[in-house]
Amino acid sequence: MKIAVIGANGKQGSMIVKEAVGRGIDVTSIVRDASKAQTEKYIVKDVYDLTKDDIKSFDAVVDALGFFGPKVKEYVPSTEHLIDIFKGVDTRLLVVGGAGSLYLDPEHSKQLYQTEEFPAAVKPLSEEMGNALNILKKSDINWTYISPAANFDFEGEKTGKYVLAGEELTFDKTGNSEISYADYAIAMVDEIEKIAHKNERISVRW
Repeated sequence: MKIAVIGANGKQGSMIVKEAVGRGIDVTSIVRDASKAQTEKYIVKDVYDLTKDDIKSFDAVVDALGFFGPKVKEYVPSTEHLIDIFKGVDTRLLVVGGAGSLYLDPEHSKQLYQTEEFPAAVKPLSEEMGNALNILKKSDINWTYISPAANFDFEGEKTGKYVLAGEELTFDKTGNSEISYADYAIAMVDEIEKIAHKNERISVRW
């Protein structure tokens, strides 16, 4: 199996690369700076410079890009560009999503970021990630979007365990919604290998 990770040098991207390489998967880093490549094989390009020829030879490509501050507005156009180059190819697109767009009710009428308690500083990020997801849902490419739990912990331990859920925010028996970056990476690579949730948004927590 051959995969590529866009943003392979980021916090989550690098963990996904490590997890995939550890399973013997052929991984290519897609980065803007060759010195930041996490693998021997790499492509040095900005996301907007990627073409259909760049991605069509991979079984799957992971979009692990993170945009922050004023750059959160890049989520929608970067997703639109990826949809455009993934049209007509068999390569899957898997997206590292956010928790803010998870729904709070079975009717899917309210999302986490729309609550009064949600941190104001993070709302623009969650809204733009949600907008990008909505565009992805309307596309005709082969995609999967994975949201983490509400508390996404970079320093959290790697337990090797996680619970799969759908588009609604879920909690463990103690009322917590948490996952570590390391266990999220396991869930992502599991999905890459199993191809179990085509054209779906799923979520993972402990």
